[in-house]
Amino acid sequence: MKKRSTAPRAVTENGPSRDNNRDLVLEVLRRNQPISRVAIARRSGLQRSTISSIIERLIAEGWIREGSIVKTARGRRPTMLSMNDDLVILVADVRPTRAILAIVDLNGRFLSRTVIPLISDPKRGVDAIAEGMLKLRAQFPDKTCEGVGLSLPGRVDRKTQKLSLAPNLPWAGFDIRAALQKKLQLQIELENAANACMLSEVWFGRLEGVRNAVLITISEGVGAALMLNGALVEGANGSAGELGHISISESGPKCACGEVGCWEMYASSRAALRYFHESSPHETVPTVEQLMNMEASGNEKAQKAMETQARAIGRGLRMVTAAFNPEIILFAGDITLRWELMGRIIEEEVKKRMLTGAPPKIVALNDGESARLLGAAAVVLQRHTGYQRQSPTR
Repeated sequence: MKKRSTAPRAVTENGPSRDNNRDLVLEVLRRNQPISRVAIARRSGLQRSTISSIIERLIAEGWIREGSIVKTARGRRPTMLSMNDDLVILVADVRPTRAILAIVDLNGRFLSRTVIPLISDPKRGVDAIAEGMLKLRAQFPDKTCEGVGLSLPGRVDRKTQKLSLAPNLPWAGFDIRAALQKKLQLQIELENAANACMLSEVWFGRLEGVRNAVLITISEGVGAALMLNGALVEGANGSAGELGHISISESGPKCACGEVGCWEMYASSRAALRYFHESSPHETVPTVEQLMNMEASGNEKAQKAMETQARAIGRGLRMVTAAFNPEIILFAGDITLRWELMGRIIEEEVKKRMLTGAPPKIVALNDGESARLLGAAAVVLQRHTGYQRQSPTR
């Protein structure tokens, strides 16, 4: 597989207005491809000369490509443009005990995917990720790799680019980026899993017109991403959105963050497993996937455990709706696999606990695992193309 430079990509156009024009062209092209220059100008409202300049730069940088020439009744035959599907991204969804690795093209299509086990030692864990990515990369020698994106269960410090908070993954402080970059010789981008999922929804156009949204990830822990007035909220050091570590009980279980009774201790996948164990102390505690299969097969104890988790999620969303008043709350992660059960209970709890106004729309992403992987790809795309807009509204 060919590789791109590890140097950060510079935005090729100067000034905020030109950056916005470039963003708009990318938006229109991604959502309507294949599309001609004339059609981009018509949909965007930009002048043809501006479109031509931006398109030529995007072609030169390798983001888009020219395709077929369309026959028309009269006039010049337009050349159709598409995102360059020979350009790919290596991505990883890192969990405390495993990592899902994949290769994704610019249109969000998965070319290959694999799962590798991880241990708590960060160096050995990162070495395993690098080895797995090298194997994936070798499967596609004719593709050009733009970079690597990692979706992580913790918060990334914007200055150091290291995990600053990761209660469920003991890799805080380890230079993941430098270690991977040394082995892969590609530019590495790190992002919190919830933020990555939110960027994916923005990049691939599923939040068009939405200005206020909250995305909740439910897996071993509980994470959140906040988009307010069209901008992703990161906070002073990138740690905004750690709603899972807000204490909702003074007498609950001790959380990995050190506090007692955090929302995560009631609403996470681990909480569901704990509920099952409490009702069946002599049975082997299943994995989350096994618990869901048991519930789907009619196991009453598994069903009760998951219902208890769903009600805890719904109760915790009171602080989300009261504090942020979102139009929509998105869910990614394990619970999306049994959304028919979980979604109904969560919606009921949210409706009962609204402070004022109508409840927000509650939506599950179709595939929680894919959402985190696409999020890692979206982080690379956003940072490397110079894409600025957080919430497309056109």
